[in-house]
Amino acid sequence: MLCACSGEQFKLEEPPQSPESLATRDFSASGLSSRTGDWESKFEDIQVDEAESTLKEALSLNYEEARALLGRLEYQRGNFDAALQVFQGIDIKGLTPRMTKAIVERTRLRKPRSKGDVVPAGIMSMHSVSLLVEAILLKARSLEDLGRYVDAANECKIILDTVESALPIGMPEGIGEDFKLQDMFHKALELLPNLWTKAGFLDNAITAYRRALVKPWNLDPERLAAVQKNLASTLLYGGVETNLPLQYQVWGPTTPKNSVEEAIILLLILMRKVSSLEIKWDQEIMDHLTYALSVSGQFELLADHVEQILPGIYNRAERWYFLALCYSAAGQEEVAINLLKKVAGNSEAKQMPHFPSFLLGAKLCSQDPIHAKEGIQFSSKAINVANNQYEHFRGQAHNFLGVCYGSAARACVSDSERLVLQRESLNSLNHAVLNEKNDPEVLFSLSLENAVQRNLEAAFDNAMAYTDIVAGSTGRGWKLLALIVSAKQQFKDAENIVDFALDEAAKTDQLELLRLKAVLQVAQEQPKQAIETYRLLLALVQAQREVQAKKFQQVQNLHSEALAERKLETEAWQDLATIYTNLGLWSDAKICVDKAKLIEFYSPSSWHTTGMLFETQSQYKEALISFSLSLSIQPDYVPSIVSTAKVLMKLGSQSFPIARSFLMNALRLEPTNHEAWLNLGLLSKSEGLLQQAAEFFQAAHELKMSAPVQSIA
Repeated sequence: MLCACSGEQFKLEEPPQSPESLATRDFSASGLSSRTGDWESKFEDIQVDEAESTLKEALSLNYEEARALLGRLEYQRGNFDAALQVFQGIDIKGLTPRMTKAIVERTRLRKPRSKGDVVPAGIMSMHSVSLLVEAILLKARSLEDLGRYVDAANECKIILDTVESALPIGMPEGIGEDFKLQDMFHKALELLPNLWTKAGFLDNAITAYRRALVKPWNLDPERLAAVQKNLASTLLYGGVETNLPLQYQVWGPTTPKNSVEEAIILLLILMRKVSSLEIKWDQEIMDHLTYALSVSGQFELLADHVEQILPGIYNRAERWYFLALCYSAAGQEEVAINLLKKVAGNSEAKQMPHFPSFLLGAKLCSQDPIHAKEGIQFSSKAINVANNQYEHFRGQAHNFLGVCYGSAARACVSDSERLVLQRESLNSLNHAVLNEKNDPEVLFSLSLENAVQRNLEAAFDNAMAYTDIVAGSTGRGWKLLALIVSAKQQFKDAENIVDFALDEAAKTDQLELLRLKAVLQVAQEQPKQAIETYRLLLALVQAQREVQAKKFQQVQNLHSEALAERKLETEAWQDLATIYTNLGLWSDAKICVDKAKLIEFYSPSSWHTTGMLFETQSQYKEALISFSLSLSIQPDYVPSIVSTAKVLMKLGSQSFPIARSFLMNALRLEPTNHEAWLNLGLLSKSEGLLQQAAEFFQAAHELKMSAPVQSIA
């Protein structure tokens, strides 16, 4: 039979017969069978012109090429079993060396050559190679449709091995102009990783994706981007950690160290292509990048790429909201709140209200008392626009509104306004509980606000409900419960709660609970036990710091935890200094306060503790200097304001007016401070105002009997 493309004559041996094979049934050594009626039935659902062209082409094909052609016809008709039987009659193993040689020779001839170069005898034509490559590809697809994914992947791999052995440095430019080999090869490149994925061999799929990307195979930008995106998604969500092979590690120290880093690099490349309009916008790329940078803690980098997105993809409210999420996660709450203010501003008044921005703004403001008033505005807007789509968030909006009212009340100067804000806070939180009965965050907020307002029974009930819902899994719930019990002056019961919580809480919560336990022991006049508890706390902090030092590469992820431990360590040294001061061990107290200053020199509480040490030694001038330094760092630091007044009272009656001014300022900032009321009573008594002093003493006693051992809010 004649081969149409090569012009060579081949002697055709008798093909093996198979009763189920269309090719072996209707194709013989002499050509096509004369039973045209059978052939016509085979093409009943194929256009006549296609059938005629197929027959003309088949007349000039050899045995393997005819099988490739007839297998294609069976595949197009959906007869995957029959197509597979036809394809299995092709000796792929024996043909691949000839195919490789043909690709090498035919692509070599496309380059400039001397006049004497000729095609060696017996070389297959590119048309024949393309036809056989297509046959292998359709065989793989038939196996895929039959659910035999591993076999399909192995067949598909033959195409890649054959072409890559012939073209080790990639596909030359322009090869696809005349032949369909490139198109078949590209389809095989895309199919192979999908087959491995369906078979459940994700490591093989990742290898196949990388294989498609490491050499220039002339993939068009969109198809190349699709391969890169699919590799990134497999690396992110596949759950398989496959390091880059050594031959791919060409970036030196910047080589990706894990799957997430490799995925991030791919996605950043894709985002650059989107920005330069090389490829179309694809939301999935942004979704994958958002996830990858979020799990790696690179929120500022994510914000940078959000800002680079071309206008028209997101509207202004969505863009500001997205950026606010990024910056809030990066710890830049001020930037996030300012962005959300734009959404709630006049420029967006005519647009549809963006509820998620209002709710996020309310949440961020509820976490910072400075922004309490803005939080009230955000929460109110969220409640007003909570329609059917966002109805289930109404309870959350009321929760944030209640928290913001409470924060505003504590910062309020006017007593009447403070009472109004406190009432609004409880009303909003109770409304939130009605909407979200089983939401632990709402119950915690209500318990906290009741405790701050000294509604201890209600606070205790809410704290118990919160603990039941979370099954005692959070340290802050136990801490709040212990503080409420301590406010009832039941210090031993509070210590028992802390001991129970220490076995259930996480590491950071354990450190806070240990400090609370030490404070409770001091309240029970057990200084030695408290000192031992503080020693244990400091030892744990030191051990944790050593662990973090070994994980230097993860410092960024551990930043917030390290700051919390640093704060606890400072407070522990300050508390120890106070204990030693009360015991008269002034040298030990000085050592402890110096330790605290080494950690955080500009800490108002450290300078306050220093002032207390000087006051105990009757060094009033030095004490006033220390208290002044504390107030210069934080002007509203109430303990230093009260202590300054106490020292001034000891300096004589000429300082009484100034001392009273300090005490009144302290009560303006913290009306429930029993120390301020007590000293105000002592001052009034010294001035001969006995009735007024009695009232102040009564207030101090009542507040002390309901005061927790630590500040709750």
